[in-house]
Amino acid sequence: MRHDDNFKIMGQKVVLVPYRKSHVPKYHEWMEDEETLRLTGSDRLTLDEEFEMQQKWAEDNDKCTFIILDGELWKTSEGNEVTAMVGDTNLFFNILPSSNGEEEEDAQQCPYSVAEIEIMIAEKSARRKGLATEALTLMMTFGKEELGVQKFIAKIKEDNESSIALFEKLGFREVERSKTFHEVTLEKHS
Repeated sequence: MRHDDNFKIMGQKVVLVPYRKSHVPKYHEWMEDEETLRLTGSDRLTLDEEFEMQQKWAEDNDKCTFIILDGELWKTSEGNEVTAMVGDTNLFFNILPSSNGEEEEDAQQCPYSVAEIEIMIAEKSARRKGLATEALTLMMTFGKEELGVQKFIAKIKEDNESSIALFEKLGFREVERSKTFHEVTLEKHS
């Protein structure tokens, strides 16, 4: 989803900025970590593939990706986004076809009414400081107020207990467990 280069969502602890080309090398470093790959259910990509993915995600209307900046680091580094990067948060929009193969009526009226939401705090030193809570709250507010999201869905690996607890703290409720994918699905209506 395209955003102006100066677009920012400001919080007290974090700043959310659109995922840009300048962020890719550090993001790629994060995604070299085995635990991060496992907990996020991600595939390892080459740096070139990561650059391609960033470009595609910036242009796709069914994805909204922001890099999470530690607000204090961002200020002390004089606005250096790469230095302040600690994670990312995403909204993915799915317009599901109805049984006759056409888009659902609700989706035609508001294609962003349902969004899958994700978060990753990749910098281990930034965990357990409330950054993820604020980033998710900002992302949900943005999704609701700017995009019309009415329901958020989170799919989390079942052994990622801290992430499940975070979403439950924010009012998400478990609706499904997949033994095949080893994940828990939680939902929250806005």
